[in-house]
Amino acid sequence: MFLDTANLNEMAELLPLGIFYGVTTNPLLLERAKVPCSHHALQDLAATAFALGSKEFMCQTWGTKVDELVDNGIRLANLDSRVVVKVPLTFAGIEAASMMSNLGIRVCTTACYSPHQVITSVSAGAEYVAPYLGRMNDAGRDGMQSVVDMQKIVDGMRSKTRVLVASIRDADQLAVLAARGCNTFTISPKVARLLTEDELTMDAATDFAKVEEGGFGSS
Repeated sequence: MFLDTANLNEMAELLPLGIFYGVTTNPLLLERAKVPCSHHALQDLAATAFALGSKEFMCQTWGTKVDELVDNGIRLANLDSRVVVKVPLTFAGIEAASMMSNLGIRVCTTACYSPHQVITSVSAGAEYVAPYLGRMNDAGRDGMQSVVDMQKIVDGMRSKTRVLVASIRDADQLAVLAARGCNTFTISPKVARLLTEDELTMDAATDFAKVEEGGFGSS
């Protein structure tokens, strides 16, 4: 699992849980966190994530032309070997992703909305492909089935590309997809806080605390 945020306070709160492999960001998250979309700012953000235990940090290259996407992607990749460069699944983005993959740069194709785009991502050498589950549902599509189909494509192609499910709106969606074969997710801090919540768990914890306060478990 990855934590989807650019907010330093949220990283400091949630990464110590020890359940996240890394951190993912994008320009919208940077804007919400009031972090400039610049190499220097992303370097500082990545350093903070790594200091808090993150093993990978994903950030998005920018530009409208292939050479701009590649140049910025190279600069981001040079920040640290644990940085994965996100590239939008556009015509220019795929060309840029292929070029960066050939240079040994780790790439995640992002804003994936259709199963056929997974085939494109695999062929471009992407390490990850990120479908937006919630946004697919918002557009009237069956996002859950599309994501499952994407995972089947990767498995069927025997590819090492990982389907990184993004835009997950609640913990139940994550659980359903995991039960159907998906194994890589990026979730918002809001959803992350739901991962330990269950009414019966809280009731049990309260009962345990009552016993402990009564001295039964004391030495």
